[in-house]
Amino acid sequence: MSDKDGEIRREERHGVTVPGRYRAGTGVPKDVRVIDISEHGCRFFDKFGTLAKGAQITIRIGSIGPILATVRWSEAQTVGVEFENPIYGPVLDHIRNQLAQGS
Repeated sequence: MSDKDGEIRREERHGVTVPGRYRAGTGVPKDVRVIDISEHGCRFFDKFGTLAKGAQITIRIGSIGPILATVRWSEAQTVGVEFENPIYGPVLDHIRNQLAQGS
């Protein structure tokens, strides 16, 4: 399985639709829609489309977070980020099974 840059991804991403919110530095928080997630990162739709590769952000996924992350790619209004620390398995399961169903 490859990502946008053709690199091999560590694990499968799981399709979800979960409301999220990110903040770059001390900027204004921006609402996004998380569209897939794994223990090591996620992809989200950002209607503002202003994040650049390498940007450091904090992101909330539903009620989980803030999670420190780095933008790995950004194309139009879709952004892929890698978490600084992997999400613990049961927390990932909670996002997939509870939060995604509530959206």
